Parts: sequence; structure tokens; C-alpha cells
Amino acid sequence: MEQLIPSLGLMLIGYLLGSLPFGLWVAKLWAGINIREYGSGNIGVSNVLRTVGFIPAVIVLVLDAGKGLVPVLLAQKHLDSEVMWLVTGICAVLGHSLPIFGKFKGGRGVATACGVLLALSWKVLLVLCLVWFGTLLVSRFISLASILAAIALPISFAVFAYPVSYIVLGILLGAFVIWRHRPNIQRLMAGTEYRIGEKVHKH
Repeated sequence: MEQLIPSLGLMLIGYLLGSLPFGLWVAKLWAGINIREYGSGNIGVSNVLRTVGFIPAVIVLVLDAGKGLVPVLLAQKHLDSEVMWLVTGICAVLGHSLPIFGKFKGGRGVATACGVLLALSWKVLLVLCLVWFGTLLVSRFISLASILAAIALPISFAVFAYPVSYIVLGILLGAFVIWRHRPNIQRLMAGTEYRIGEKVHKH
């Protein structure tokens, strides 16, 4: 019970940090555009890459990953419960995808989840990066690469013999990322999904 208040506070910090819409801000500062009016309308890294360019996309990637990394590091420093580390990470991903500062319309959660994993397991993150880059090289679909990496997440935790709590986290995060990719899945099935290098149009 003595860690209840710190736990709730770190969950809130995770959500609020996750809610910072860096993609929206970087696109506005870099190119003077509202990223929601271009491409997929998403504020995440992939739409920034397609719409604004490589350098701003890298900036957004680092910032969005930091939103997942920082709260988990804080939880690891101040809380004894590994479960609460995982819950804090989930709160950061939820904040990114459903941001209070962005009218609850955020990104897919991939970059922020990477930040969470960087704090929890670099080995699993490395495996997911290999899956992601391998899929992207073959298909040129960022969304497909992210979906396959999400599927690989709980499998990787199981292969590396992490506790059940980590595997559950992997299932929840993976399922959430896939759920957030519903519009991309529909476009993939319809053959209208964007590939790397294709021109992006304003809505």
C-alpha cells in the first residue's frame, strides 16, 4: 500500500508524457503544416517521414520513444514492482495513442512502445527491430513491418524466458498496436496502402 500513491503518480506521468503530440509539433515547426491533413492523417513517425522528411521523422522517433523510456526508467527507480514498470509503460503507449493533449487522436504506439522495451529488454527490442527492418526491406510497407513486429513481441518474451507478466504485457501491447493499425490493414487488403517512397497527398 505504501507504493500506491507513487504508482498512481507514475502511471499519470506516463500517460501525460505519452500524450505530448511531438509529431504534430515537429511537422508544424519544420514545414508549417498540420500533419493531420496529410497522408494517413496520423501524427506518428511514419506519416511524418512520408510527409515531411527523414530528419524530422528521426526527431519524432527519438522524442516519441523517449515518452516510453523515461516513465519506465522512473518506475524502475522508484517502484519495486516489475508489474508496475510494465503498467507504467502501457500508460505511456496509451497516452501516445489516445493523447489528452491531442483530442485523443494520436499515433499507432510503435515508437513509444520501442522506448518502453528499451527500458525493459534490449534483447527483445533488437529482435523486433530485425523483424521490422526485414519486413520493410521486402515489402516497403511500414504498417506491415509494425504489425509483424507486434506479433513477434510476446513470442520474443516467451523465447527469452521472461516472466509471465512480461508475456502478458507483450500480448496487450502487441494487440493494441495491431488494433491501432486497423485503417492500415484495410488499405493493405484494398491495395491502397502507402509504400516507402510514394508521393503523399493532402486530404
